[in-house]
Amino acid sequence: MDSHPIDASLDGINQRLKVAKLGLKIERRGQKLNLRGTLPPRPNSAKLSAYQQRIPLGIPASEEGLQKISLVATGVAAQIIADTFDWYDYLEIAPGLTRANAGLPVQLDAFETHFFQQRLERTDAKPSSVKTTWQKAYAPYLRKLQVIASQHPDLSLPEAIYATVQSTKANSRSRQVCCTALESFTTFVGIPLPTELKSFAGNYGNSKTQLRNLPTDAEILAAYEKIPNPQWQFVYGIMATYGLRNHEVFFSDYTMLADGDDEAILEVLESTKTGQHDVWPFPRDWIDAFNLRDIRLPKVNTDLSKTTLQLIGQQVSKQFKRYKLPFSPYDLRHAWAVRTIGAGLPDTVSARMMGHSVAIHNNTYQRWITRRDQRAAVRAAMGK
Repeated sequence: MDSHPIDASLDGINQRLKVAKLGLKIERRGQKLNLRGTLPPRPNSAKLSAYQQRIPLGIPASEEGLQKISLVATGVAAQIIADTFDWYDYLEIAPGLTRANAGLPVQLDAFETHFFQQRLERTDAKPSSVKTTWQKAYAPYLRKLQVIASQHPDLSLPEAIYATVQSTKANSRSRQVCCTALESFTTFVGIPLPTELKSFAGNYGNSKTQLRNLPTDAEILAAYEKIPNPQWQFVYGIMATYGLRNHEVFFSDYTMLADGDDEAILEVLESTKTGQHDVWPFPRDWIDAFNLRDIRLPKVNTDLSKTTLQLIGQQVSKQFKRYKLPFSPYDLRHAWAVRTIGAGLPDTVSARMMGHSVAIHNNTYQRWITRRDQRAAVRAAMGK
């Protein structure tokens, strides 16, 4: 590390902290000062006991900054002794700094803490779902922002944000998600942007679903025969018959199905992405076609303390590719939804069984819903 005019003073303060046995050390990283010591696990950490960590204070490396961080160190030590130390006091907004003036690493740490705190405070929040959303829809784009900002130090933060958005494919789902993630971040840190990020989002949307060539029922039945493993045949059959998300297959109660209940209702469990909901088979005769009364799930790690819903879902997608199936798992789900629309099932009921809102359901399947309603109207008129 390059030498700095305050290094001698810094060494002296650290020596006094050591003599006082406070268990903390002041670190200089470039032009910023941080604290390091044995601290309780951060929010949402998998660790259960204290370990060596850094408090990203980002205080300027100056004589005045040294005085300030010395006081913070004394306060932190007192909190640790009294068992009142709280990471939220140090991660959400670095002491003495505004969010916009803190360094990017500090801002990103603070935003991550804020994200989990805000989401988990909701009464219907499920930790596994919040974690999956963060890992899939936020973390990749924030890491990309950090890389671009590091590689191009001449860019201002707003410029780095625009560059991150433009590094994604135009009119794509990733561009849309990137804009959402970075917009949340800029709102949190209070960074004004000359041009709103939504103007970069493009025109990707549910038209992709509208134009999707969904498999016919005959094609779905034929593809089942291409799967040599009975356990993965079961996964395929359940997804086709009940319209489940990939991971939901492994987080469902199959009691009624296994017991021979005539309705064969399947209960998707609370630990899934959208929580508990019941699903009926469409069409019902596929229960026999796919031999679904014989519950035979493959061995997949479903311990959410060691894996995520996303990783579990990815294993299903890999198997579809392994067996060279002509469509994706989500094609089965979309085909199920369209099947319920064609059967005249109310949108509110279908949406509930799919585990999403009526608004999302109607927007995603607008083409087929419109056709159903138009057909019903024309038939009613012809009947008169």
